[in-house]
Amino acid sequence: MDLSLDADLLARLEEWKAGGLYRELRPTQGIEPNFASNDYLGLAKHPALIEAAARATAQQGTGAGAVRLVTGTTREVLALEEELAAWKEKEAALVFSSGFAAALGTIPALVGARDTVLLDKRAHASLIDGARLSGATLRVFPHNNLEVLERMLRATEGTRRLIVTESLFSMDGDTAPLRELVELKEKHGAWLMVDEAHATGLYGATGAGLLAEAGLSSRVEIVMGTLSKALGSVGGYIAASRPVVQWLLHRARSFVYSTALPPGVIAASHAAVELARGAEGAARRETLGANIALFRDHLPAPWRSAVPGAIQPLLCGEAEAALQLAAALRERGFLIPAIRYPTVGRHAARLRITLSAAHEPAQIKALLAALPSAGEASALPA
Repeated sequence: MDLSLDADLLARLEEWKAGGLYRELRPTQGIEPNFASNDYLGLAKHPALIEAAARATAQQGTGAGAVRLVTGTTREVLALEEELAAWKEKEAALVFSSGFAAALGTIPALVGARDTVLLDKRAHASLIDGARLSGATLRVFPHNNLEVLERMLRATEGTRRLIVTESLFSMDGDTAPLRELVELKEKHGAWLMVDEAHATGLYGATGAGLLAEAGLSSRVEIVMGTLSKALGSVGGYIAASRPVVQWLLHRARSFVYSTALPPGVIAASHAAVELARGAEGAARRETLGANIALFRDHLPAPWRSAVPGAIQPLLCGEAEAALQLAAALRERGFLIPAIRYPTVGRHAARLRITLSAAHEPAQIKALLAALPSAGEASALPA
């Protein structure tokens, strides 16, 4: 038996291939329209972001040079954090190298071996990994099931308890019952961490997210988000009280030991927040809403869903069915990769269509027209 590393991994990869789970990296430049990107407001190619990034890069260089606690803190990143905090209605904010890094650093900094994390079953991998890394007891409750969550809260009285969820779930496009979650955590003296990665920029009067839209920002201890989706840049952040942010500055290892984001990224992110909060952001949200309505109103019956937002899952079931549908659509010029286990459940493979303010109605209509024939090509019900 060959026990070499390569042989072992090649055997495992063959198993993944047999199950329709094998992945490859393929260039996607030039495939338009793109219905897979999280660039919900269409800001990634906005001239204001490009100009801000180019100007900052020309003035300050391509890299920050070190971590934030050494040379990586600039006036520009402090200004971005101040604006994020104001937007999220919090005292302070802290920018991380990515949303994944924000989760991975924050949860272990707040809870440990004697504590409990209560996590929604469909929460993002970064939140799962952060909870596991913390060493806290991990209790997973069924998706959006408040009854089970309350039983778990009652069973863990006497410990620090952190409830972790997303406001808008990245693979299903549905939302958490935020008001009920807030009331439940207050009733039981728990803390609540909400990932607004896919809601930021899209909801509320200024695009601050679902918490702001519901008037709940002040009642949630930790708000997490990214700069890489509707804001068209890269990076993550935590918005919270000043003591929380100060504690993370000392204890969040993915912040303390990661090189700071480049000046160009910080400048583009700041420009994006300003656009999203202002009149142009409101106009783009209106356009996105019209695009979502157009898509949902004409979606063929096999994939019709009640999901109201920019993320529209086309559920296929088995991985092979999703792969066939993705390939059929790619032949027609649409980039919508198949989403399979472990990103979603083993029998919950899908295509995850994401709509953007940058999409033209004609592009959406063309996708809708392609879906029935693509469905037939992939042997899905028509």
